[in-house]
Amino acid sequence: MSIAQLDNSYEFPHPTNAMTEPNGLLAFGGDLSAERLRVAYHEGIFPWYSPNEPPLWWSPNPRAVLIPGELHTGRTLLRFIRKHTYQITVNYAFDEVIYHCAQRQEGTWIGPDVLRGYQALHHEGLAHSIEVWHDRQLVGGLYGVCIGTLFCGESMFSRMENASKCAFVAFYHHFLHHGGRLFDCQVLNHHTESLGAKNIPREEFLQHLYQLRAQPLQSGCWSKQELDL
Repeated sequence: MSIAQLDNSYEFPHPTNAMTEPNGLLAFGGDLSAERLRVAYHEGIFPWYSPNEPPLWWSPNPRAVLIPGELHTGRTLLRFIRKHTYQITVNYAFDEVIYHCAQRQEGTWIGPDVLRGYQALHHEGLAHSIEVWHDRQLVGGLYGVCIGTLFCGESMFSRMENASKCAFVAFYHHFLHHGGRLFDCQVLNHHTESLGAKNIPREEFLQHLYQLRAQPLQSGCWSKQELDL
């Protein structure tokens, strides 16, 4: 089975045309302009590929999501949160967060074109970051793309104990408080599963997406601010 090659238009094949092996591979080529990224996320598609290679576009089946009310915070993490000295903010340092995510061993797919694409998406108000600070130093965070009341998590990093988990817990409550309805984790891994993410069929995810992408969040969700934890 061959995969589609993207041209200069911003049209993607339907996600159900994605390959089963490798799971979810849908198309290759194109660029990572803000416009193409916007269209991709609007259709449940995301890029993931190695630097110096053509962009690869994915829509896996099943899809990993975190449903409101299913966040797992174990006793150890709760004890840590009660004693924490972190400051957590929204959209204070997007460029720094994505840069640090790119330095992770697992984050080597975040090459220069990925950095530029998501930075452009951030300037358009669609990509956002959550930062964790300790003694005024950035020690953790996450970034992702918001489509209506759906947040698509992209990557996170930690340079101190539980920093990325604290970022997500604080953001989880903040997002729901402003009308957020679902968290897209893309592909299940140990870290997201430990927080309560689970797999659902791609068809079910797309049904959620088509409903939630047209629903606006309450104002103020993405203004620069400090979050409670």
